[in-house]
Amino acid sequence: MISNIVKGLAAYKDSFSLIGKLGLWKYFAVPMLISFLTAVLIGFSAWGLSDNLGAWIAKIWFWDWGAETFRTISNWIGAVAIIALGLILYKHIVMALSAPFMSPVSEKIEAYLYDGVHQHRDTTNLGQLWRGTKINVRNLVYELLLSIPILLLGLIPVVNIFTSILLFLVQAYYAGFGNMDYTLERHFRYSESIKFVKQNRGFAIGNGIVFMLFLLIPVVGIILVLPISVTAASKTTLDILNKEKQITHAR
Repeated sequence: MISNIVKGLAAYKDSFSLIGKLGLWKYFAVPMLISFLTAVLIGFSAWGLSDNLGAWIAKIWFWDWGAETFRTISNWIGAVAIIALGLILYKHIVMALSAPFMSPVSEKIEAYLYDGVHQHRDTTNLGQLWRGTKINVRNLVYELLLSIPILLLGLIPVVNIFTSILLFLVQAYYAGFGNMDYTLERHFRYSESIKFVKQNRGFAIGNGIVFMLFLLIPVVGIILVLPISVTAASKTTLDILNKEKQITHAR
């Protein structure tokens, strides 16, 4: 698992140069706009809702002593919860809406890496959008089912140190999952893709770690995160498929 995570991280090494060499930036124009607008919308929503959630949490404290301190802590907890849930929604909204633009990117990377030999898409843009929506709705539900208990455990002092790391890794896994599926869409059916990512979850986590770290960079991060992470995920996924002989590239 650890070695696969490292390999997922290492795949980012040549992403910028590969995008430039293959002229892929034009394919990322619309996804980058989607990413920016979605982040702004969710950011403003989180700003407005964090205080409301903090006030709601503060109501469980019935005593007068320490009420002000608990309200401050509640506001902080509310902000963390909103940010975490906002990041979850952001990932899946952007990935679903960007699906029709990402599959051609993966296809061109495959053709470059394997001397022009690649798996052609046999779906329409609408089909890719539906596939992306289906995958990301499925992942959103699973991620929420895992993240909400982790957030609740985070209310416990000391334990919250470990839950923060666990929450980050869960978010990284599903980010990497979505990035890998842009390539898997051309090779596998829906259920087969899910099975493939589960078997290679270390690679997904490695890809997703950088994805999540990019989001910490103001403005630039949310604009560049999809181009860089999708390029890295495409290289990783194609390498796994080729090594496992699930695709054949004649040289």
